[in-house]
Amino acid sequence: MTGNSEIEDTTPVTAEQLLAFANQLRQQLPRFMMEYRFAVDEMLTKVSILREEFIHLHQYNPIEHVTSRVKSPEGILEKVVRRGCAPTLEEIRKNITDIAGIRITCSFLKDAYHVLDLVTSQHDIRVLQIKDYIKNPKPNGYKSLHAILELPVYLSQGPVPVIVEVQIRTIAQDFWASLEHKIFYKYEGGVPDHLAEDLVAAADAAELLDRHMERLYDEVHGGEQSSPSNASESTVDEKLWRNLWKLASNGSSSQKRNEYGASS
Repeated sequence: MTGNSEIEDTTPVTAEQLLAFANQLRQQLPRFMMEYRFAVDEMLTKVSILREEFIHLHQYNPIEHVTSRVKSPEGILEKVVRRGCAPTLEEIRKNITDIAGIRITCSFLKDAYHVLDLVTSQHDIRVLQIKDYIKNPKPNGYKSLHAILELPVYLSQGPVPVIVEVQIRTIAQDFWASLEHKIFYKYEGGVPDHLAEDLVAAADAAELLDRHMERLYDEVHGGEQSSPSNASESTVDEKLWRNLWKLASNGSSSQKRNEYGASS
């Protein structure tokens, strides 16, 4: 396989055969795509729950924003040709791991690793692969955490395991990646050497910014401990608290009497 979108045609094919093949794949793709859309929804729900917990219980939110996407059927099939894998749904599942994607942008470097741990430690998620491009950047300067995860999507016929790629990066890394993407497509992949060198330098500058901002934040907030929010307490008056205390006290006394009677 050369990496081109064209492969050598060694087997004669009639128009009827090609039409039958295309129709079969078209009939299978809608359900296939639906499973990946549901998987994205599942991951977004998990991340949303984490965000809500951080905001309401820890008074700190490490997740700045979240985006998602599912590759188009055309994009998937083009990648199948580039990879040279068999055009069956089973082989596509195994070989194309970025059909469904979630991108989580965090405030600081330590937040990116913390969020990765929280997501990958959930019991229904199977970790297939983790690539740390923060500690080991790509040659062009790209930095991010990539996790290839498998999670169940529950359909009427039972659970279906679906692969989702999760990217976690800082705000500075996300800004750099967005700019690099625009430059890459502007030059159709052939970025001039001087721009490529400048991009690597910009990636290093973004890392310095990340670490400097994290040190500033720690200097200001380093001594503070996160604690549950008191927002709910303000809606409960003193009288209600006293009544709840009496119920709790009575319940405790009753339990002790029952335990004493049982042991007599």
